Amino acid sequence: MVSRCPVAPLFREGGVAVGTHVRKVTRTFDIRAIDERWRRAWEEEGTYRPPEPSAGPKRYVLDFFPYPSGDGLSVGHARNYVPTDVLARYFRMRGFAVLHPMGWDAFGLPAENEALLKGRHPRDTTREYSANYRRQLQLIGCSYDWAREINTSDPEFYKWTQWGFLLLLRRGLAYRAIGLQWWCPKCRTILANEQVRDGRCWRHGDTPVEQRALEQWYIRTTEYAERLLRDLDELDWPAHIKTIQRNWIGRTERDGTVRYHLHDWLVSRQRYWGAPIPVVYCDRCGIIPVPEEQLPVLLPEVERYEPSGTGRSPLDAMPEFVHTSCPRCAGPARRETDTLDGFADSNWYFLRFTDPHYASGPWNPEAARYWMPVDWYIGGAEQAVMHLLYARFFTKVLYDEGLVSFVEPFVRLRSQGSLLSPKDRVRMSKSRGNVVTPDEVVAQHGADPVRVAVMFIGPFAQDVTWDPAVAAGAARFVRRLYQLLAQRAKPGTGNGEPETEDLTREVRSRLHRLIKSAGEAIERFRFNTLISSLMTFVNEMERWEKQIAGTPLWSEILDTLVRICAPVAPFIAEQAWHDLGREGSVHHARWPDHDPALAHEEEHTVVIQVDGKVRDRMTVPSATPHEAYAPLASVRPRIAPYLHRRTIRDVVVVPGKVVNFVTRGK
Repeated sequence: MVSRCPVAPLFREGGVAVGTHVRKVTRTFDIRAIDERWRRAWEEEGTYRPPEPSAGPKRYVLDFFPYPSGDGLSVGHARNYVPTDVLARYFRMRGFAVLHPMGWDAFGLPAENEALLKGRHPRDTTREYSANYRRQLQLIGCSYDWAREINTSDPEFYKWTQWGFLLLLRRGLAYRAIGLQWWCPKCRTILANEQVRDGRCWRHGDTPVEQRALEQWYIRTTEYAERLLRDLDELDWPAHIKTIQRNWIGRTERDGTVRYHLHDWLVSRQRYWGAPIPVVYCDRCGIIPVPEEQLPVLLPEVERYEPSGTGRSPLDAMPEFVHTSCPRCAGPARRETDTLDGFADSNWYFLRFTDPHYASGPWNPEAARYWMPVDWYIGGAEQAVMHLLYARFFTKVLYDEGLVSFVEPFVRLRSQGSLLSPKDRVRMSKSRGNVVTPDEVVAQHGADPVRVAVMFIGPFAQDVTWDPAVAAGAARFVRRLYQLLAQRAKPGTGNGEPETEDLTREVRSRLHRLIKSAGEAIERFRFNTLISSLMTFVNEMERWEKQIAGTPLWSEILDTLVRICAPVAPFIAEQAWHDLGREGSVHHARWPDHDPALAHEEEHTVVIQVDGKVRDRMTVPSATPHEAYAPLASVRPRIAPYLHRRTIRDVVVVPGKVVNFVTRGK
């Protein structure tokens, strides 16, 4: 059977599209009022605070924490944080204790360079930017436990970063040496090998680096090269990330000698904004570590912090900081004036999140035993040979010291693709002036449509271009969804029962297939498939509505669907839950179970053509209505470029086999 259908009914103007007709909205829908009501209620009630460590199952779901080095997040950041939030919400509803924290990687070059650019102090910009990031993440409904918020520039945190350096020094893994180092003339500091890419600075792709001979502090990461290489095999990480690390470690054998490409980690920085390296230099005693009871070595408060450019830290010009006494002989001594690379903070912060206010050590051993290792870690591939490598190294050191019981910090890693600007199809960046902020999209459509759009726009791991039409379509879908979820029982046509047993079987089968596919899509990070499944099911509900509205089966559908939607669209799901007369929060409700017998279904592989040429393929459930094929196909990353700025004259669908877009040129 060949049929023709509209290309994108979800994107129509002038109503709420449903398949090939428009359904009139009958219920008042003020999405901004809904957002504000529940955002405030969740914060007041502590909805997302995890329970104390217990014997129950746990899930530690963690994002790479951001640098507060810009004055706000882009909608591209939501492509990382929203899917992670969906995962955390899903596991809470599955009955797991979930740790889902957030904090700020506030020390280091990115934050200081931004402050210099703005002519301000980094303590002020990082404080201001962190507060704005927090507001934006709350705006889009991310369910972080803000009681666990950490900031690496807080002395309560960097005290323990300094402790970690002293541990490395005590184990012979930190040392000082003279050598040729990479110098970034724009950053005016030394860089580690991992921070130089194709002869240019990792923060300034347009800045060639130079070499200078300086005495610096190093960490012997090379002593762990073989273990770092070998243990990659056991990790549930993307293959390309593991390949990048393997190539960087670079094991080779020549005449029976094993060599590695990996170099020791250079951690000295001739910059102000970082944790001071906790050692002193005594003419009598040599290099002496600062005793643990004297930590933290506080970063002094100064108004002028610009890098000198001479190879010496700005701290070197502060005699009140430099001059001290030797902890061993009490004679005169000089403090180290270099600060630690910011990655020294991020190589262990995930441990601090388990109990961020613990005062007796860097982490609470009992809390760490329960929550660690991180079960799901989400962030970009650009950190493959920096943060991810350093964190793996330091965890192995802690294991060897007997301080942790695991050798790898992150069991599973998932890396999102970039969200490209529609202006120039490159990654969003304030420096390029092509950023779309979550604030402007939420103001136009609401929070849940932003969440739906960033998931639906393409596969999680692929680069995709932001399309305002997807956000508009997501807003219409959210409105349709709420209209279905929030209605109370309405009169049906069958005296409170479906008209046929066949219809009952069809409905129950589709419902249980949705439960199964939604859970699988979340755990497999197939969020665009998750949204597609929900859209398809909503279409089917509107077909069933006249026949079964008001029946127990209809109530069962509503009760199940609102719980499935809760991780995806938390604001309208919470509102609908209360509109349906349910008690408590939907986010504390149980994720529905599916019956495997009812959930069994076949799938079709559908060929997608543009003007008769095969451009992509997609897999759809056999029950997918033919009118859903075109909307699902049109937003796929391989198809969207072929449809960009072209008029679609016709769409030909062969159910289960083909969808063909017939276009007219630009």
